[in-house]
Amino acid sequence: MFGLFSSQLDFILFFYGLGFILLGCVCFALARGSRQTTPWAVLSFFALLHGTGEWLDLTALIVGDTPAFAISRAALMTASFILLLEFARLEAVRLGWKTPGRWLYVPLLLVVALGAHLAGLNGANAVARYAFGATGAFATSAVLAFHARGAVSVERRWILSAALGFALYGIAAGLIVPATPSWKGDVLNYKDFVRLTGVPIQFIRGLLACWIAFAIWAFWGQRLMFDAESTRYSKFLRKQFVWTLIAMGTILAFGWLMTEYLGGIYKQNVQAEALGDLDLVASRLSGETRTVEAMVKAIAGTRGVVSMLENAERPDSGSASEILNLDTDAAGASDGYILNRFGSVIASTRRNMSGLAAGIYASALYFQKAMAGDAGYHFAVEAEGRQRNFYASYPVRGEDGKVIGVAVLKKSLEDFEADLSRFDRTFFLVDPHGIVAVTNRPEMRFRALWPLPLELQPALSAQFGALKNNPLLQRPIVGSSWIMVDGERDYFQRRPISHGNWSLVTQKAPPGIFASRVLGIIITFQMTIMALIYLVGRERWVHDRVQLEKRLELEELARNLDLRAATDPLTGLFNRRKFDRELATEILRAHRYKTPLSLVLYDIDHFKKVNDTHGHQIGDQVLLELSRFVTANIRNSDVLARWGGEEFVILCPGCNGPMACQLAENLRGSIRKLVIDGAGTMTCSFGVAQFEDGDTPDSLIARADDALYRAKINGRNMVEWSPQPAVVSPGLQPLS
Repeated sequence: MFGLFSSQLDFILFFYGLGFILLGCVCFALARGSRQTTPWAVLSFFALLHGTGEWLDLTALIVGDTPAFAISRAALMTASFILLLEFARLEAVRLGWKTPGRWLYVPLLLVVALGAHLAGLNGANAVARYAFGATGAFATSAVLAFHARGAVSVERRWILSAALGFALYGIAAGLIVPATPSWKGDVLNYKDFVRLTGVPIQFIRGLLACWIAFAIWAFWGQRLMFDAESTRYSKFLRKQFVWTLIAMGTILAFGWLMTEYLGGIYKQNVQAEALGDLDLVASRLSGETRTVEAMVKAIAGTRGVVSMLENAERPDSGSASEILNLDTDAAGASDGYILNRFGSVIASTRRNMSGLAAGIYASALYFQKAMAGDAGYHFAVEAEGRQRNFYASYPVRGEDGKVIGVAVLKKSLEDFEADLSRFDRTFFLVDPHGIVAVTNRPEMRFRALWPLPLELQPALSAQFGALKNNPLLQRPIVGSSWIMVDGERDYFQRRPISHGNWSLVTQKAPPGIFASRVLGIIITFQMTIMALIYLVGRERWVHDRVQLEKRLELEELARNLDLRAATDPLTGLFNRRKFDRELATEILRAHRYKTPLSLVLYDIDHFKKVNDTHGHQIGDQVLLELSRFVTANIRNSDVLARWGGEEFVILCPGCNGPMACQLAENLRGSIRKLVIDGAGTMTCSFGVAQFEDGDTPDSLIARADDALYRAKINGRNMVEWSPQPAVVSPGLQPLS
């Protein structure tokens, strides 16, 4: 499982940082809408700094790290944890708890400096996490849990969830620290956690960061619902919370898969490039050995060599040695010699080897194989001087076809190793047990690539001398694989060479992180930002729309209240209060602009008889129908109001007395013909008055009322006006 997560460490750091960036944004929004702005703002800065620090770790993974960059990241992490502890301290002060002042940070920073002195940057990192990270997270968990006591049930659930998230984060980020090999101050480090769980701690921290961010976001959402006091908005926020979780989960999962896919493409390119390099090196080694193999075969078939071995009692080694010297030089070999069937040197390019005791080479594998009638090839590291050589042997056959000796050429691998130094990636030529014999990394020479079996270590030490038995890898390489080496994923490929059990191994370390994986992370980040902008924008749109609807409802309610205060509840006409305001306004206008203004006051004749005969319900119906009828037969600019009981008033701007009298007469004649269900026909009496200079609202109404009174006493169903005009219009009754 660790292999899966370790290859995704870049994406883990990305969403770890993203979780805290989101938490910072939510806390900032919460601070703006909260009465206690300072603590939430401090928590916001903690989250933003901590998320930025994780993205800086990702940057170091991408472009590589430097001591100065590592120190700056450790300082940023420490500063973020100080802000977390400060949030808890401020909340504790607000709750009335006794807490130390900001002087507390001075001794804690001195402890961090002591950790740096004892164990370097990793020691400072570990102590900072113990002193500030764990303390701040646990203290924040405590104050949030206490804060939940005074919250409503729904808010309490989310605050407690955030408190639990911070408590777990205190363990994951404050107690599980980087390994400090030079100082055993780490109680539980990253390697221990991976060994126990198979999961990198950064993955757990990222999940906790997202957990805390969404918990506080849900708490903020409950606050928004409470402030909005809208069922529609509350339902929308609940749905949006669910959809945001789904959207973020989908985007991160898709981004994870896309990043892995793009990284896979890059892996294939790396593997293809490594394969091409391995082919080139294998071809170079094959060229070195093929020349020696061909030449030793030629030596074994030379007539002079055969004659020398057949005449063992009186060997003539002169011509054979001359041929051996020439062919050895032609093959580029360092030594060549002829062995008889007992393993004794008959001829050699080195004078001090001729005539060596019988059997000295009898145990050599290449000799035994040649004596068996086959070509013998062998890579070896000499115990004396640790010389790396390639041996090629071939059987020498007599006239009867029997093997009578062996021709041997030895070629040093020093030139091949010099060629390897021209490559910028690492190559190893290893023996069957994984011990490096030839490489372009001198520090790896005679070091085991993978662990050596205990039972073979004495024999291998005798052969190679003192070995660097600190394996680079945990297990032998089979074919090709990606393996973590010193915290980085390197690509290894192993290929057996054509002779013996030796192998060529290449190690390719991609620079930093795969470039295509960075592209996947960038695309995921863009998709996340776009989704959040849409979701937040939609939330703002719904919130503003709900607020607008509430404002419109209030305005409508205000209009309704104003309308109720200005209208008669039965007829819907203006009431007396509203009419008084309109009359005062029109008198001012008539006085200022010298325009005519008249007033018509009328009531229903014998209305009491209608109520007594037909009941008040029919009486109300008469008032309502008559009001509608009169409204339909006057100008839009005229103001009709119910003056009281069965009495009504019409204000006629722009009308002089005769015009108003004509209006009243028209209404009188039309009303007389009107038939109302349940009541039949009825008549009305009208009094008209024209505004004169010096009139007040009361005097104008009084004159109209006086005219109405005269219409009543003169027999009803008539129009009277005051003052009496000089010319009486047709149909008008003169005053008596």
